[in-house]
Amino acid sequence: MLIRLTMICNGATAATRKGAFPSDEPLEPRSLTQAKAMRGTLRRADRLWTAPSLRARQTAEALALDAWVEPLLADQAHGSWAGKSFEEVQAEQPEGIAAWLTDPNAAPHGGESLADVARRASGLMDRLMAERGHTIALTHASVIRAAILHVLGAPLAACWKIDVEPLSITDFRSDGRRWVLRACGVTTPKAAKPLRP
Repeated sequence: MLIRLTMICNGATAATRKGAFPSDEPLEPRSLTQAKAMRGTLRRADRLWTAPSLRARQTAEALALDAWVEPLLADQAHGSWAGKSFEEVQAEQPEGIAAWLTDPNAAPHGGESLADVARRASGLMDRLMAERGHTIALTHASVIRAAILHVLGAPLAACWKIDVEPLSITDFRSDGRRWVLRACGVTTPKAAKPLRP
């Protein structure tokens, strides 16, 4: 395999712990500590990218990765739902939540649909198909789920069956013709040895 993409999910925030739709909030202190404990466990990379959000950039910094901002790695924009809990939105807009959970093209919150995120993720992976070497990308659960579905050729509705933990690592490989999912949801314990190809 000539091409490797390692996606790391950003650390948890207060919104994550409360089950709220994310806004541009900082990492919780515990996540910063956990990310710092992962330093030195990642292999050298040819490209280090991060999503533009504060929580992704803080995760990259805590991992001691000097990463460039890549807009295609941005989290799904949740529009008017950002910062609100799932329960709160469900009480206010039950039809909107139902549409969001069943129709990948729905964006009742005025932000991005799941299909929009999937297009960004597949575009990024198609672009990387022409790049040799290893890319580490700090991003969000929504983008990682979309990348997994792209590689598996699975329907977008299957995204709700994929749980991506904060600070988990998902690894993809490509020979320049197709992608394969090598590892999914791997977390690196404090005293772990460096990841090997």
